[in-house]
Amino acid sequence: MQYWLMKSEPEVFSIEDLARLGTAPWDGVRNYQARNLLQEMKPGDLFLFYHSSCTPPGIAGIGRIASSAYPDRTALDNASPYHDPKASEARLPWKAVDVTYQERFPRLLGLSSLRNLPGLEDLALLRRGNRLSVMPVSPKEWEVMVLAAREE
Repeated sequence: MQYWLMKSEPEVFSIEDLARLGTAPWDGVRNYQARNLLQEMKPGDLFLFYHSSCTPPGIAGIGRIASSAYPDRTALDNASPYHDPKASEARLPWKAVDVTYQERFPRLLGLSSLRNLPGLEDLALLRRGNRLSVMPVSPKEWEVMVLAAREE
């Protein structure tokens, strides 16, 4: 099993939305490096659901990867905010995965708290300039963050 951190703006798609739906596609990723990471995901992998571009940003809960990566057809939908005018049926470069709700933390584990947790010195999220929406998390980093989130 691998661990991941996946970011979403809560006004677009939040942990509450995932809890209500149970299972949903994680689509709209338009960065090649993040797309490649989606392709590495396997059903059963776990991810930390991170609310981004909000005040305060932070980890809201846990989800599970429910499918292998598949073509993200929102790229072909003219009405979608994720439409890619360069995409076509013959060339559909973007990927999505289905995710399921696992757990919502009692309180958001904020970015400022993450910066102060020992054991997260190499966490990609905390690196200056890192804007990836999908990133791997080591088992040790996972343990540190989940324990802190459940204690918050």
